[in-house]
Amino acid sequence: MMRPLAIITGGSRGIGAACVQALHRDGFNVAFTYVNSIDAALRLEVAQQVKAYALDIRNSEAVKQTFTTIVTDFGTRPQVIVVNAGINLPYLPIGQYSHDSFRQIMETNLFGAFNVLHEATHAVLDGGSIIGITTSLVRHAAAGTGAYTASKAGVEALIRSMAKELAGRNVRVNAVAPGSVDTELFHSGKTEEAKARSAALSPFNRIGSTAEVAEVVSFLASDKASWVHGQVIQPNGGMV
Repeated sequence: MMRPLAIITGGSRGIGAACVQALHRDGFNVAFTYVNSIDAALRLEVAQQVKAYALDIRNSEAVKQTFTTIVTDFGTRPQVIVVNAGINLPYLPIGQYSHDSFRQIMETNLFGAFNVLHEATHAVLDGGSIIGITTSLVRHAAAGTGAYTASKAGVEALIRSMAKELAGRNVRVNAVAPGSVDTELFHSGKTEEAKARSAALSPFNRIGSTAEVAEVVSFLASDKASWVHGQVIQPNGGMV
């Protein structure tokens, strides 16, 4: 029996890499994309089952071509698509955030996600699952996070609309919105004091692990989540 196919954008490290490992464990073949982390990407590959593809999601034509190549390589359309690729930049108040930085974060996190979601609507099999990775910060306002949060709030708006649009094909569309998670993205540019403040947002007084988020994605990718649709699930340790 052929293993179903999952496509994960931004799968070479962090939450994406944990999702690659979890879905492969759960019986999926996995195609995942990366930008710069080629060594990390190659370490995740498994012959004929897990394969890495270089992709800049800001390029809509490249996204379309990569989906086509993946379907050809694996001989099937995807059952699951996880839209994870994204960036963050140092947190700054809106009045200090540069126009170029705002444009950069929107081009990747919102326009890039749109490019992937646009292609996903055509590629996903009927009865499949599309999962967007966003952030609990959409519902927990914090100083300096406005640009990043705005980009992810836009993705949630796209996800909610797609849930209505694809229901006729029995395609489930949901978002996973983690709180603070132990990734390079989280640690970048933060002082120890800032990290401690993030941990304290949860009554457990810690940040989450990438594996804890990947397990939520794994659930949504499975038939166990057959009645979960159009939702934003927040693995954030009670942060909000």
